[in-house]
Amino acid sequence: MPATGTTRTALRRGIVAAAALPLLIGALASCGYGSEAEKDEPKDTAASNVAAGGKKLSASEVRIGYFPNLTHATALVGLQEGLIEKELGGTKIKPQSFNAGPSEIEALNGGSLDIGFIGPSPSINGYVKSKGQNLRIISGSASGGVKLVVNPDKIKTLDDLKGKKIATPQKGNTQDVAFLNWISEKGWSVDPESGKGDVSVVRTDNKVTPDAFKQGSIDGAWVPEPTASKLVSDGGSVLLDETALWPDKKFVITNVIVSQKFLKEHADVVEAVLKGTVKTNEWINANPDKAKASANAKLAADSGKPLDAKVIDPAWKSILVTDDPLASTLKTESDWAVKAKLIEQPELAGIYDLTLLNKVLKAAGKPEVSDAGLGAK
Repeated sequence: MPATGTTRTALRRGIVAAAALPLLIGALASCGYGSEAEKDEPKDTAASNVAAGGKKLSASEVRIGYFPNLTHATALVGLQEGLIEKELGGTKIKPQSFNAGPSEIEALNGGSLDIGFIGPSPSINGYVKSKGQNLRIISGSASGGVKLVVNPDKIKTLDDLKGKKIATPQKGNTQDVAFLNWISEKGWSVDPESGKGDVSVVRTDNKVTPDAFKQGSIDGAWVPEPTASKLVSDGGSVLLDETALWPDKKFVITNVIVSQKFLKEHADVVEAVLKGTVKTNEWINANPDKAKASANAKLAADSGKPLDAKVIDPAWKSILVTDDPLASTLKTESDWAVKAKLIEQPELAGIYDLTLLNKVLKAAGKPEVSDAGLGAK
């Protein structure tokens, strides 16, 4: 039967629709839809923001910052294994990697970061500079993982450090403050601004330190992992593990901080992230070898290259992941910075808000942790 005008129109529409279908599928995939994209980029709709507890969360996205360091193992493993993402349901994680504390604090202060894994010194500086208005420490993350590594041909004892060049990551950073305090307790003198004195403190980016060590422009370094173990793999020797200097062999090396604005507006999202970090730390401690491989996989994804076994194996053993922020040790580190004249005596009351963390810990049957009297009122 010959096609009528209506039939011909319907056929033409069908042909056009069929031709357009592959283009439409491709366009949807490129926009973040489709099975693979959905797994990585949940739809930003209120209906999809359902957390593990079955409740819709108040934000479609949370921006989380961290360093590509093993001392940020909670972030590395939590992101790699999806343990934090699982608690957030449809709330999308936007991870951001930083190389130094000041840049992460700047992002938090500037409103481009919500939650961050960071060391105690930048936390203190950020809190003080904003007059207590911009961040809170909401959890611990890691202890330890800092070592003094030296050239064994030049330095054989701690007393041999006098007159030598020793690197720290940055002026006023956590390791720099600890080293300046150690020097002071030896009775030696160093100008905290220039780093010149009985020991030359050379502020050097951790990425550059191994090359500087191999070239002989520094004689050693007081650094976090994995930089410390990289130096050992290049012929260095561990002269001191910083854990030996602390009464309980524990000290905070990594905190979890949050923007006060984000905490106020999206406490449910912050609580979900903390559920994820607590479960991540539990998984790391229960599965150290799998967790080590997971952290290395995340480092490889971020940098393009995994750590050699001779670097990651000793480095991993020296780090303890913990929910406890070890608040009393942050106060000690603050006192050291004041003593070194890097900062004036800060007012730290209110720097912690462990309410949500302790709620999560209690629900998980774990002991609550202390803010050492520095909690928000």
